[in-house]
Amino acid sequence: MASTDSKPARRRLLLGGAALGTLAAGGAAGWLAWPRQRQPAKPTIILGDGVSSPKGMAWIPGGTFQMGSDSKLAQLNEKPAHPVHVGGFWMDTTHVTNDEFARFVIQTGYVTTAERKPDWATVSVQLPPGTPRPPDDVLVPGAMVFVGTHAPVDLNDYAQWWRYVPGADWRHPQGPASSIDGKGDHPVVQVSYEDVQAYARWAGKRMPTEAEWEFAARGGLDQATYAWGNDLLPDGKQQANYWDTRQQPFPVINPKAGGATGTMPAGTFPANGYGLFDMTGNAWQWVADWYRADYFLRQAQAAKGTIDNPKGPADSFDPSEPGVPANAPKRVIRGGSFLCNENYCLSYRPSARRGSDPYSPMSHVGFRLVKDAPPPAQAA
Repeated sequence: MASTDSKPARRRLLLGGAALGTLAAGGAAGWLAWPRQRQPAKPTIILGDGVSSPKGMAWIPGGTFQMGSDSKLAQLNEKPAHPVHVGGFWMDTTHVTNDEFARFVIQTGYVTTAERKPDWATVSVQLPPGTPRPPDDVLVPGAMVFVGTHAPVDLNDYAQWWRYVPGADWRHPQGPASSIDGKGDHPVVQVSYEDVQAYARWAGKRMPTEAEWEFAARGGLDQATYAWGNDLLPDGKQQANYWDTRQQPFPVINPKAGGATGTMPAGTFPANGYGLFDMTGNAWQWVADWYRADYFLRQAQAAKGTIDNPKGPADSFDPSEPGVPANAPKRVIRGGSFLCNENYCLSYRPSARRGSDPYSPMSHVGFRLVKDAPPPAQAA
């Protein structure tokens, strides 16, 4: 998947052009790579009972694994594969859902980033130096929305299927006229990194590190191409919510299907080896780390053996976006989304990674959390 995390939607809006957000979709091609793969014993799924262990979470036992990928499908920012060790932790079995996020908002009165007037200080750092501040009436609340196209288009210009939509937020993911009614069990989207931090504090949890996320996403399958193995369609069955180009070319929206494709209920597809649903596909997931495109390479070059519980780099670096400072702040997102597909985005893979503006919510980015709590009796 080529990097498409370009100028956050609001930046283009502020510049008076078509609003584009930090996109987590890209181009990749090629057939399935069959990397060398160790086959450890099948993990034991241990779910929290809500009494002695946290409800709605699965125990991730920790261990050593090869982080990243050297497969033919891997992008440069995923290379090279390198040995990493993480400790044990509990992880949400699904994305945080609309219903769960609604409880947080009701109890705290929290107002999300998309519902606030954009802060010029957080916007300007994503723009070329010297960009003048726009008029106040341009700084309106909203977020990036996938709007699709009505016919096939050149996939080099993502401005054709993304728009900054005033009034878009977690309750109205596609804009003011949209709603999450009847979608309480879908992943909440249109949440920023800041929003996730606020929810985590309220829930008594934390964001996973990038290493923890990837270890959990692999479900015990070391260096498998997908979270479920090396076969994209085992027994001909789709294993995650991604864009199926066999049904519709990307990014064409089929009006007969009711408009834009989107999220599915959390847990629609089978869980991985640790009991986690939708670790890839459905909605991208924020993780704690700053994003550097060269982080894996730097880690591998500096390491003298296995890296223990890495917490990510101290800063951001992404030279792939023309017109955006290479050191503009970005946090890592993982897992891909309903927009990923074999022709434009192959990020429904455990090793795929992108950087995103922490203050730019999007209609295909959500999250799940982890918790540091005692291991279950079975693992103690």
